[in-house]
Parts: sequence; structure tokens; C-alpha cells
Amino acid sequence: MEALNILSAGAAQAVVARLVEALQLENPGTVNACYGAVQSMKSRVLVGEPVDVIVLTDGLLDELVQKKLVVPGTRAALGTVGTGLAVRAGTPVPEVANMQALRANLLAAEKIVCPDPAVATAGMVLIKVLERLEILEQLRPRLVYCSSGHAAMAELARGTGPRELGVMQMTEIIAGAGMVLAGPLPAELQSKVIYSAALAAHAKSPERARDFMRRLTGDRQALRVAGFGEAQNAGAAPATL
Repeated sequence: MEALNILSAGAAQAVVARLVEALQLENPGTVNACYGAVQSMKSRVLVGEPVDVIVLTDGLLDELVQKKLVVPGTRAALGTVGTGLAVRAGTPVPEVANMQALRANLLAAEKIVCPDPAVATAGMVLIKVLERLEILEQLRPRLVYCSSGHAAMAELARGTGPRELGVMQMTEIIAGAGMVLAGPLPAELQSKVIYSAALAAHAKSPERARDFMRRLTGDRQALRVAGFGEAQNAGAAPATL
């Protein structure tokens, strides 16, 4: 049996990896999954890496449909994901429920860790937030960029300071060992995006890919627990995220 190949955004890693593990128990060695920042995963599709299922933001899947790399009409939504703030377990949890409190606690942070805004949704969102709060230049020396949300959490976990923050997608924080979710960004600063799975145009195992997508998106309760909101309640996400 040929292996099923999956490329997934880090925001969906927890739920994708759980299903991959279950499938590996059924048939060892039959599923390969790679995870990372959304733009990094998109780049791997663009260069022709073998893939059957692609899990990305709807904006990037739209681009891949236009490039004939995703089969139109095959998209299945996992749900919406917002951006949140994380701290290491055992360190003070800052107030982030409103813009004023968030601004004050960002300014008080010794270090702010996030995925690279050049490739990752949460990093892009953070830069926009800091610009809107008019503190980007002031905080730029304290920003630490990582290759993905999971890499950012690992960096935060290695820290030792009492006032270090992480900014990642909520699903990554919820799944992160040793992390505490301080809260989502305030509503007026939040940028929720829809993550979906879709069938790759050159999938070698299209029927298995479709079955994987059905199983991935079919358990709505598990997706809610993982941090995914209902897709139909979200505003449209920018195509660049």
C-alpha cells in the first residue's frame, strides 16, 4: 500500500497527528505527515512535493486551486482559529482581555516569541497588532521569530524570564505542553482564519485522501476541544494569511 502524504499547517497539527497515529496503528507505515508554517507548507506544494491531503488556510487553498494544485470542490473545513497569547506554566498570566491591558503587558514583556511573520499566520497578526497599538518599533528588539508556532512554543519553554510571552494560533497553545493560554487577542484586534483540508490535484491515493478528510473533519466535538470554531461564523480571512 502506497503511503498517504499529508502537508499540514501547524495550527492543525494536534488533530491531524492524532488521526495519523490512529491510522498508523491500523496499518503501520502507511501515512506520512509534515507540519509547519502555512507559507512553508504552500511552498512545498508549489515545488511539487508528493502530497495527497493539504491542510491550510482557505486563502492559501484558494491560491492553490487557481494554480491547479488542489482539486476544486474538495475542501472540508476544520473551523476557524484565532490568535492568542501564551506563557510558560508557573509564570504570571497577564491580562489581555482588552486593548489597554494587552498593550501594557506587551510593553512589560521581556521577550515576545512568535512564528516568523514572513511565513506564519500568527506572526503576521502580531505585527499588525503592534502596528495598530503603535508599539512595533519600541518592541521590535524584543521580538524573537521562529520557523513555526511549535518552534516558537519550544523557544518560550526554554526561557527563564518571568515576563516572557508567546503569540501563536490558539490551537497550538491549547495543545502545547507546559503552556498556559493567557487568552485570545481582544475582539477588535483578532484575526480569525478558516483552516480546511483539501485533495491535492496530483494525489496518488485520492480515495484514501478523501476518507482521511472525512475522518478529520467529522468529529466536531474533538475539533471544538482542540480550539476550532465554527467556520460559518467567521469573517472572511485575508488571502495572504
